[in-house]
Amino acid sequence: MQWADRIGRRIKLRDLHVLIAVVQSGSMTKAAEGLAISVPVISKAISDLEHTLGVRVLDRSAQGIEPTPYGHALLDSSLAAFDELRQGVKHIEFLADPHAGEVRIGCPVTMATGFVSVVIERFSRKYPHIVVHLLAAESAATYRALEERKVDLAIVGMFRPLNDKHLSAEILFQEPFVVTAGRQSRWAKRRSVKLAELIDECWTLPPSDSLFGSVVVEAFRASGLEVPRATVVTSSVPARSRLVATGRFLTALPRSMLRFHPQNGTIKILPIDLPTTRRPIGIITLKKRSVSPVAQLFIACAREVAKRSIRHA
Repeated sequence: MQWADRIGRRIKLRDLHVLIAVVQSGSMTKAAEGLAISVPVISKAISDLEHTLGVRVLDRSAQGIEPTPYGHALLDSSLAAFDELRQGVKHIEFLADPHAGEVRIGCPVTMATGFVSVVIERFSRKYPHIVVHLLAAESAATYRALEERKVDLAIVGMFRPLNDKHLSAEILFQEPFVVTAGRQSRWAKRRSVKLAELIDECWTLPPSDSLFGSVVVEAFRASGLEVPRATVVTSSVPARSRLVATGRFLTALPRSMLRFHPQNGTIKILPIDLPTTRRPIGIITLKKRSVSPVAQLFIACAREVAKRSIRHA
């Protein structure tokens, strides 16, 4: 059977939509309720797909419904197809009104409270009628949201080389980590501080096996020092920042979090260079996915903010 006969005429977008709903809900009954149609209609749509393709796309058992390997292959391409259609509709909306639309951004919490917030503020001034949806989560969850096409782009710290062939990266700037203390700390008043002097101080650090923690470990070892014993170990940057602001604790934070977050006046960067901690901050997109015009506007705004920050660094 030719492609035009099998695909162009016989597979319907509605049937693919039904397949996605069944897999996501785990049953035909739940899918029928969600789509406000009957179970026989759901069953016929799946049966039509299987008849057209000549393979089973779903396995049915007492435990529920699971896609077969053929079903997984069809789902992957179906999700991409529906996403491209949504991107096309967004493009049409943009052509009809270049000052409206929406963009979905994913980034870690540390970026959300710093660089990305500054980009969003600048972007909203230029395009006040465009809605920005911000997903602030851990790096792994941010990448997963991009893979699942829940966000248009991700702005993340690239702690390792990007080896994924289906991802595209654009470096915005290099992000160093800095040692910080509260404004009332005795170390905040010093013009010169050596990392070795701080070993016995009260530290709050990220877990050593986390992305941030590995950077901190590398920094101390590059200086010929053991990582100090932390009084508080947490991956929560807001928690570490709050503890540092008391004046009792020290920690290492991404510099951009302080550069782009003027409310952090209670925290001071100590004059210690940690050259091994520099990591690129980049925009990550999917190579085989269309980038909407609105997302391109946001990327352009992120470039402007990054360049300005480099000039004033």
